[in-house]
Amino acid sequence: MIQPMTVQRLPELIEAAAAVVGAGDLENVLRRLVGEARASTGAKYAALGVIGEHGVLTEFIHEGLSAEQASQIGSLPTGRGVLGLVVRENRTIVLQSISDHPDSFGFPPNHPQMTTFLGVPVTVGGRAFGNLYLTEKSEGFTEDDVILIEALSRIAGSAVTTARLHRRLQSIAVGEDRERIARDLHDSVIQDLFAVGLGLQGITERVNDVDAARTLEDAVDRLDAAVETLRSYIFQLRSTGVHRQLDDRLQEIVSRLGSAYPTAVTLELETIALGSDRLEDEVVKIVTEALSNALRHSGGSRIEVVVGSDSASCLIVVRDDGRGFDPDGPHSGMGLANLVTRAADLGGSVEIDSAPGSGTTVKVTLPLS
Repeated sequence: MIQPMTVQRLPELIEAAAAVVGAGDLENVLRRLVGEARASTGAKYAALGVIGEHGVLTEFIHEGLSAEQASQIGSLPTGRGVLGLVVRENRTIVLQSISDHPDSFGFPPNHPQMTTFLGVPVTVGGRAFGNLYLTEKSEGFTEDDVILIEALSRIAGSAVTTARLHRRLQSIAVGEDRERIARDLHDSVIQDLFAVGLGLQGITERVNDVDAARTLEDAVDRLDAAVETLRSYIFQLRSTGVHRQLDDRLQEIVSRLGSAYPTAVTLELETIALGSDRLEDEVVKIVTEALSNALRHSGGSRIEVVVGSDSASCLIVVRDDGRGFDPDGPHSGMGLANLVTRAADLGGSVEIDSAPGSGTTVKVTLPLS
């Protein structure tokens, strides 16, 4: 069983990784990830290495070795042996004895003894460019260890790629480069964060502790918010004076989220004339949040999304045929708190019509003034 304290730290780690977009504090995020990997598995040593564009190790962060031990070992790993195998084959490797593996290259002088091994590729867009590995867990690494470390490696990969793209963005001036960076953010970082969210949902199903499961659900909510922030960033990068139609953006959201679940999702657009770019952005965020909640929590077979407006207000309706819940009960959160706050900030309101076994309808009304 995944340790509750480990589960509870995941939202913080996700938030820290997402913050790299604005802060660029990559080393701090990666160090936190390595420390959490070591603490959560009980391994004696943990390290993360990132290979640059020319095959040279550009980042290497380790935990468990003292500064004196590290200086006695000397040069950093060069990607040979089992460590290189993790990157070359782009797959997770678990060993009970490193030295027994045919690709084992041995240890340099003054290197501590390491026997058990768990190595996971750090991947973005299907390409491995580093590894997160742990050694020396006395009883060996478990399947739960693998699930958790693979999730952390996804976060690490997204943090590294986002930081690199952010640095590139600071030095570009040509629109073509902006488009390429926007595409990289969408195809690599967002897809990877989305995969992390699906992985966390899988972990939720295996956690027996109610509080820990609830914390995991909150982590997925935070991850969705981070993805939407990145999407807004991409829209800004791609902005060339031509306004992207709201209906296109809503269709894209429904298609993207709906494709990851077996639930049938339909979108109905009525007359939409919001007259404000900011309000359109907020409508996209609200639809994303409400639809994501319904897909994750309702357990229904069908979800209807309706967006329309008249001269005074915009109405957003997300209706599912799922299990429903008691809005006044102890589980009324269901990830809807952010939705209520977002609507209130715009002078709007949220109505929730639900009951156990009767599905859920969420109505958001926003004034156009």
